[in-house]
Amino acid sequence: METLRASEQEDIQYAGFWLRFAAYIIDKLILGVMGFILAVPAIIIIVTFALGLDNVSEPVDLLADGNLLKVGVIVGIIMLLALFSIVIGWLYYALFESSKHGATLGKLAVGIKVTNCMGERISFGQATGRYFAKIISDLTVYIGYIMAGFTEKKQALHDMLANCIVIKR
Repeated sequence: METLRASEQEDIQYAGFWLRFAAYIIDKLILGVMGFILAVPAIIIIVTFALGLDNVSEPVDLLADGNLLKVGVIVGIIMLLALFSIVIGWLYYALFESSKHGATLGKLAVGIKVTNCMGERISFGQATGRYFAKIISDLTVYIGYIMAGFTEKKQALHDMLANCIVIKR
């Protein structure tokens, strides 16, 4: 494990809000492209099934001619897309941040990485906890993220909950 010595810990440069925001934008663009690639075939399937629903003019018509099955397939595909979106985001962040680089592609691009508070590489479990703790940062109307601009170690709420820091490489 890579651990920072006491002298190195004094030289730690925490990544501030704007660097982290730039990495966030890059990561969201990457995930957006991946999502688009997944969504295109799903949209084609959904449209194909939806075009078969042209004989539905009243809700009761959904019960005839296999229409209910078509609607079920459409809803199922939408739910699968949502599930894939969650899993892909989780694996993207958790695998990259727990890797030897300690950073997603966006963080690598701006020269920052995630470590634990001792400067050590975080585990996959810790990275997973950090990813899902972002839900709480989201629920605070993004105040959890903005905290990174005002805390001593530039930690966002999800960093504090996962016992992590984001530092310059």
